[in-house]
Amino acid sequence: MSKQRILVVDDSPTVVNMLSLILEEQGYEVVSASDGLEAIETFYQQRPDLVVLDVVMPKMNGYQVCRLLKDDPQVRETPVIILTNEDQPKDKFWGLQVGADDYLTKG
Repeated sequence: MSKQRILVVDDSPTVVNMLSLILEEQGYEVVSASDGLEAIETFYQQRPDLVVLDVVMPKMNGYQVCRLLKDDPQVRETPVIILTNEDQPKDKFWGLQVGADDYLTKG
């Protein structure tokens, strides 16, 4: 059986490295992207089982990435977890509004 693949998307190399280490220790295969456009490209190339997505990123924010994935009937069932520093109620509202399966804050 192959490992489940997780796409980690964050413009902070530190966050990507920390999450990758933790997830790989748990037996997952991790692929990463550092901005929204790269996230979409990597998603369709790698077809991960889960996406962990920051909100504030260059080129395309996490809300836009999530909406694009959730609007595609072929991949909308792929879970998306937003992991961000944005912790206001409106941020969580919009994260869930665009289709995220969960919204977690880094703090």
